[in-house]
Amino acid sequence: MEDALVVLETDDKGHELLTDAAELAAGVDATLHVLSLLTHEEFEEKREALDAMAEEEHTSYDDSVFMDNVRQDAQEVTTEVLGDIDVQWNVIAGRVGQAESEADRILEAAASNDIDHVFITGTQRSPTGKAVFGDRAQAVMLNFDGPVTALLS
Repeated sequence: MEDALVVLETDDKGHELLTDAAELAAGVDATLHVLSLLTHEEFEEKREALDAMAEEEHTSYDDSVFMDNVRQDAQEVTTEVLGDIDVQWNVIAGRVGQAESEADRILEAAASNDIDHVFITGTQRSPTGKAVFGDRAQAVMLNFDGPVTALLS
């Protein structure tokens, strides 16, 4: 492993996965890329709030300012969770478009950063549940050309 990607989640399970991924990356002197994703719905909600604030301030904000804010929030969370783990890491901020899935964005980030190991959280579902609702972790496992470590709940 030289470059690992972990999908940032803000819950305890996500923090556990981030810590485990960082410890493994540190052990083999790999770089950890932390992917912070916003779904299309989350992006639109935050965009509306930002537009309202800009209107009150008689200014405007473009999407790059907004994504910089998302990246900064992810850096703060990552710094706090990783604490004293001696690992080289960086944050990648992205958003999921209306016509794509989170798995697509994860795979795209992995490809564009030469990732050789992906760490992701997931939910255990029945085969019927996966077929009807899809499963992000399963889609990444099936389509990533390398090892995937999934922490399932």
